[in-house]
Amino acid sequence: MASNSMQPGTTENKSILTPVRTLEGHQPWKYSLQDSDEFSHISCISYSADGKQMISGSGDKTIRRWDLREGKEIKETREVCDNGIDVMGVSRDGRWIVTVDWEELKVTEVETGIVRTFHIGWINCIDISADSALVAGGSYDGTRIWSLDTGKLVAGPFKNSEDCVSLMTALRLSEDSRKLAVSLNSHLQVWDINIQAQKLLVQKSIPGRLIFKLPVFWTTKDKSIIAASISNVTDDFPVARTIYEYDASTLKTVGAPFKHDLINSLALSSDCVLLASSSCRIIKLWAFESRQLLASFDVSGSPSDLVFSPNSRQLACTRNFDDDKIVIYDIPANILASIGLKEPHPNNNKSERSCHVGLLDVCGLAFSFIYTTLSFITV
Repeated sequence: MASNSMQPGTTENKSILTPVRTLEGHQPWKYSLQDSDEFSHISCISYSADGKQMISGSGDKTIRRWDLREGKEIKETREVCDNGIDVMGVSRDGRWIVTVDWEELKVTEVETGIVRTFHIGWINCIDISADSALVAGGSYDGTRIWSLDTGKLVAGPFKNSEDCVSLMTALRLSEDSRKLAVSLNSHLQVWDINIQAQKLLVQKSIPGRLIFKLPVFWTTKDKSIIAASISNVTDDFPVARTIYEYDASTLKTVGAPFKHDLINSLALSSDCVLLASSSCRIIKLWAFESRQLLASFDVSGSPSDLVFSPNSRQLACTRNFDDDKIVIYDIPANILASIGLKEPHPNNNKSERSCHVGLLDVCGLAFSFIYTTLSFITV
C-alpha cells in the first residue's frame, strides 16, 4: 500500500507513493524500419467503465486489455493494428474503443470486434461524449464530430478563424454534448456544436500558450473549463507551470490558479473532486473546489498520461521516455477521508475470499452439529 504519513493540507512535505500494481507487456518499437532508435513508452491508457480493466495503446501496434485484479494482460482480447497507436479513448458504456493510428481514426465495437474507419487524415486529439454516442477528432484543419453508431459525420469541421491559426492540442465535449472546448497552442475556444448552430461562442488568447497534449476538462454542470498553460512567455523551453479554471461563458479566470512547475500531465476526477498534476518524479493531488494541496508525492520516473479510476480512488499513469510499464497507485486513505471518500472495501482480495471460505466452513460444521443433534433426539 502507498505511504500516507503526510497530512492533508501540508504544502512542502512529501511522502512516497508506491505502485500497488505494475502492468508490463508492451514491446519496444521504432517510428520506422529505417530508424535505429527503439522506444518503449506507452502512448495512451484508459480505465474500463467498471474500473476492473485497463486498456492501453502503444507504438508497438497493439491495443491491450489488462485484468486489474490479476495484474495480467487478457491476451485473447489483444488487437494488432497496422500502425502504432497515437491516441485512444474508451466510451463510458464500454461499447466502443476509438484509436488513431498514423493517419486513420478507427472505431472498434468491443462486443463484436468489428473495426470501422471513420476518417483518413491526421488527427492528434479525440474525445468521446458522456452518453457514448459521439466522437470528436481534432486536427490542424479543424474539428469533426461523428456518430459512433452510424459512423456518419454529424458536425463540423469547425475551422479556426484566420486570426487564430494555431496547432490544436486538446479538445473535450461538454457533459451534455452541446458544446466543445478546444485548446489551441495560443487560444482557448468554446463552440456550440448543435446541428442548427455550429458556431464559435467565445475565444480567448492565452498569454504564455497552452501546452501540446495536456488535456482540458469541463467541470460540474459544464460551468467552467480547466486548462494548463505556461506562466512565463519568455521561457526558452515551453513548459506548463500554472493550471487555470475558466468560466465557460466568458473564459475569464475563476478563483485561484494551481501552481506546479514543469507539468507534463493533468487529470480531473469524474466527480470533479480531485485534480492531479505531475512532473518529473512528482505527483501533486489537489482538492479542486478549495484549491487545497492535499499531497505532494515522490514517485519513480516521470509520470505521464495521468488517469483517475472511475471511483476516484486510484491513479494510473504511464512514464515518459523509455518505459513500457503502466503503474497504478492507491490514493491514501487519509486523503480520501479528508474529502469525504471512504477507502474502498477490498471485496475481491484473497484474504476476504479466505474469510468467506472459513465462514462457510464454520456454518457447515454448525449445521452438521445441529442436524446430528436433532436426529439423535428424534431417535
